Amino acid sequence: MYVCICNGVTDHAIRQAAEAGCRTMSELTMRTGAGATCGSCIEMATAILEEAHVRLELPLPMLREAA
Repeated sequence: MYVCICNGVTDHAIRQAAEAGCRTMSELTMRTGAGATCGSCIEMATAILEEAHVRLELPLPMLREAA
């Protein structure tokens, strides 16, 4: 889904940026343009970015056992 209509940034693009190491909304804006125009998407983009970090930081017991 489109999160930032002004700059055509999707939730998928935000998750990809998080996986690539993007940690803050200002960094997300620099990488994708989200929030740079009207700013109405900042709240949602921040929530998606934070959610992506939570998922990336979850311990995966099955992977630990496989290692």
